[in-house]
Amino acid sequence: MNQDEEHLRLLSIFHYVVGGITALCACFPLIHLVIGLALVFAPETRSSPEHSPVPDRLVGLFFTLFAAALIILGWAFAIATAYAGRCLARREHYTFCLVVAAVSCLNTPIGTVLGVFTIIVLMRPSVKEMFAANQRASSEADGTWSSST
Repeated sequence: MNQDEEHLRLLSIFHYVVGGITALCACFPLIHLVIGLALVFAPETRSSPEHSPVPDRLVGLFFTLFAAALIILGWAFAIATAYAGRCLARREHYTFCLVVAAVSCLNTPIGTVLGVFTIIVLMRPSVKEMFAANQRASSEADGTWSSST
């Protein structure tokens, strides 16, 4: 096994790990989601006439929507990271892997390290050729590749 294959194998494993950690961290806003839902659907408990339930419900709605957006974005990024790991292992979807590596740099500190190392490895001409050779082989197997491409 040459150095490029070993680096892609390790990067693939690290993408799975970071994807799992990201999915776990994306669950933290579940606390805010529960609090927001409790504020939105809580029965009237205040007896003072000057207190309106509208501000409580608006705060609850804000908590709910903000937490749901964070959870969905976090899980989507975790899935994309794990799928990029699978693509790295199979030498498929070069551009997707490169984009996920660039976006991973925003996920400090672990994602930054993973993203930078992934970009460094993917920029090697030998790795680009591995991806291109795999694409040609899969295209030939499907019968969609022609000599003009």
